[in-house]
Amino acid sequence: MNYVYVLQSLKDKKLYVGCTSDLKKRFDMHNNGRVESIRNRKPFKIIFYEAFLNKHDAFIREQWLKTGWGRNHLQKILSSYLKI
Repeated sequence: MNYVYVLQSLKDKKLYVGCTSDLKKRFDMHNNGRVESIRNRKPFKIIFYEAFLNKHDAFIREQWLKTGWGRNHLQKILSSYLKI
């Protein structure tokens, strides 16, 4: 399986969208500071993920979620959670 995931920083509440074939390992990498681009925003929690059979499909979805339309979509589907 290939996963598109959304993390929320517990430090600044900002969201991060990523893609991986091993969600648990990638999540551990984020929280252990081994992902340089967001190392200073740890710790994280997973607030959303989708599973895909095809790596290309997961990558396309990740790229879309990083657009303005994708971010708006995430805001809508996670609206109750993000208001907390």
